[in-house]
Amino acid sequence: MNNRQQQIGFSQRIRLEWLQQTANLVLAGNDKGAVNSLLQELLKDKVSVGGKAVRGNKEKAITILMKIWLNVPGELKAVRDDGLELLKTLPRKDQIAVHWGMAMAAYPFWATVAANTGRLLRLQGTVAAAHVQRRVREQYGERETVSRAARRVIRSFVDWGVLNETTEKGVYGQGLTRSIDDPRLISWLIEASLHARSNGSAAIKDLLVSPSIFPFHLMHLSAELLVSVSPRLDLLRHGLDDDLVMLRQDSAVGSPKKKEGNNR
Repeated sequence: MNNRQQQIGFSQRIRLEWLQQTANLVLAGNDKGAVNSLLQELLKDKVSVGGKAVRGNKEKAITILMKIWLNVPGELKAVRDDGLELLKTLPRKDQIAVHWGMAMAAYPFWATVAANTGRLLRLQGTVAAAHVQRRVREQYGERETVSRAARRVIRSFVDWGVLNETTEKGVYGQGLTRSIDDPRLISWLIEASLHARSNGSAAIKDLLVSPSIFPFHLMHLSAELLVSVSPRLDLLRHGLDDDLVMLRQDSAVGSPKKKEGNNR
């Protein structure tokens, strides 16, 4: 793993439909220059309207969109490619999970904010943005940049409909949730979430109910099934109920999973 987990980068509110448009442009075979131009046109009346800055909010938003679906780090290319394939076949209602997974993988900061949001929702039923920001600052440092980025991610959650505003300013309730029972999507989402973790591994029982994917209820799958679905996941069995799922060392290139007897 690299230092992506320590970076913030998510400096703008990103609407779900913008990610859908970006993925569609990539699926249509557009190159980097064409995607950039088309996103400039898409966002011209939505972000930085009238702004004069050389690199305004619109350009920052486009950078985020392209890093999620086009300019991905090398270790995420296979995940991105499989995510695009999922978007071509999944029903529209399930596609939000694919965009969520790529946002987590490309920007682990998104996963951090989501995890803190999900934990507070489970504990209290509602979540205050100030509480999430405080917890995120404890992890990333006491900087205004951190608080501001956390606010942008939370507002993105609201835009996506996974959080709802309440009558109390800055306090949110659970929004839409999706039950997911497609093993391909579950395995892919687990893989994407592992890319947001510094060690690239976690117990299967924790991954399936992780607060970082609070909008989604994943059907319980065995670790063996998860690993059989994805060539980039591996399994280490510690005990009868302690299966550890991890990213394979060669997962960046998506090579076929080898049959090994010593990891069961």
